[in-house]
Amino acid sequence: MEDPAQLKEQVDSEIRNTQLESGKSTFRRPSKIHVARVVIKLLPIVINFRRDRRKWVKYEGKNIDESKFRKHARKALKIFIELGPSYIKLGQWLSSRADLLPLPYLEELSKLQDEVPPAEFSKVEPIIVSEIGKIEEIFESFNTSALSGASLGQVYLAKYKGRDVIMKVSRPNIEEVIENDIYIINKILPFATRFIDPNLAFSAEGMLSQFTETVYEEMDYRIEANNLINIKRNLAGDNTVIIPDVFPERTSKHVLTMEYVPGVKITDIAALDAMNIDRPMLITRVHRLFFKMLLRHNIFHADPHPGNISVADNGSIILYDFGMVGRLDDKTRLRLIRLYLGMIDKDPTRTVNVLMELGTLEPTVNRHVVEKAIELSIQSLYGKEVDKMEVKALTDLANKTMSRFPFRLPKNLALYMRMASIIEGIYQHHKVKFQFVKVLAKILEGEGLLKDAYIEEARTSVYRLGKNIESALNIAPMMQSFLETQLYNNPTSKIQKDRNNTLIAGVILASGLFVGSSIALPHDINIAYAGFTGSIATVGVIMIRRIFSRSI
Repeated sequence: MEDPAQLKEQVDSEIRNTQLESGKSTFRRPSKIHVARVVIKLLPIVINFRRDRRKWVKYEGKNIDESKFRKHARKALKIFIELGPSYIKLGQWLSSRADLLPLPYLEELSKLQDEVPPAEFSKVEPIIVSEIGKIEEIFESFNTSALSGASLGQVYLAKYKGRDVIMKVSRPNIEEVIENDIYIINKILPFATRFIDPNLAFSAEGMLSQFTETVYEEMDYRIEANNLINIKRNLAGDNTVIIPDVFPERTSKHVLTMEYVPGVKITDIAALDAMNIDRPMLITRVHRLFFKMLLRHNIFHADPHPGNISVADNGSIILYDFGMVGRLDDKTRLRLIRLYLGMIDKDPTRTVNVLMELGTLEPTVNRHVVEKAIELSIQSLYGKEVDKMEVKALTDLANKTMSRFPFRLPKNLALYMRMASIIEGIYQHHKVKFQFVKVLAKILEGEGLLKDAYIEEARTSVYRLGKNIESALNIAPMMQSFLETQLYNNPTSKIQKDRNNTLIAGVILASGLFVGSSIALPHDINIAYAGFTGSIATVGVIMIRRIFSRSI
């Protein structure tokens, strides 16, 4: 592997080339017979899913045959395992998408483990030798029995420069296998999404696009090494987190050598209790760690499933596997911070505004219904019991006013959603007392993000006000034309015309303030009420001047 200082530029170039080449085949396409066999296996899954999801949404997950749902989900699980690496990973992605799958599917697919019997060492040894050199000349010892096998590679234990290390090696011909799998998935997707809600189709297509890009990146271990180096540097000041060292000189496209750091799996409750680990505090620290990466840094670990998080003897959190990471631009990151700030401030209106800005809500959605739903969600987050009658009334209103599923997930938020969903699953597994919103407030305050969020909120409010004023001013010329026609139909004296001009100006101002405030009301209630007050005051001044002018 090249000098780490030059790695980022090389990796960025590699990613661009991979993305350019991902649309065209570098291997022989799978035969039509093979494609047909895969389609025949997947078709029942697609049909069952469509039917089950419609029932789940229609009956809100109640009074449904849950055993039938689970039977269908287990069948999907079995087929994904049979079809191999790409489908196992796709199933794992789907298991974190509550916006797409009914709960029984999520629970069954979450059992998908990225564990595949390793290939024989004789088949992977040539990869090691060709990319980093002869094993006996590099390592003091090397165990040729694989420690574990995964869909994309397998792991071996060794000793290098007196240190225990692990080596990840790509599976033989993995690029060809993955490319052919993705080719078939892309062929099936248009059919699978044809008869579902457009917003769900939008989310599914975005997920698959992000999934494809991520899998291509995961197959290049230089990219994973770079991810590890960046995240380790970002968390350098946090002594409660352990990230293994990577050995760049023994890392290449298909070989990754890093420090071996054993620990107890984050979901092994019995072992953690035996270590006297404070599990509620552990869950809090895990959330703080991952949301700190998300909201503070330019890169975050996007695959925090239990196999990638362990706990050291001293309680430190150990992170593994940096092949799947997410990146958010500053604009999106600030919007997420503002979204969480709206929840902390118990402000459904601001929260919905940011959801709109993020592109996660249908533009024509019934805001009242969504805001009420957000309000109930915020109450639940703060531990307040939600009135069941209120929930039923909201559901009835939603069914009457929303003909389509209003939420959708843009591609750039797919990895964020995956990370957040998996972290939530770890919390649910431990069943400890935990209030996410309080932890979130401490993260925003502790990381100095509140100031940035409030400044951005103020900037956005000013921009929105400017747009509202612009909209109101666009009405002014039409109103002026109408009033002039009415007031100038009958000739009057010059004095009367001057008074009429004053009246026109006043009416235009009052109308502009009223219309602008009406537009602003759903977005910023304080600005809207100020505008309404100004409009009323202007009308009052006009009336007083009118009475006074008639008396002279």
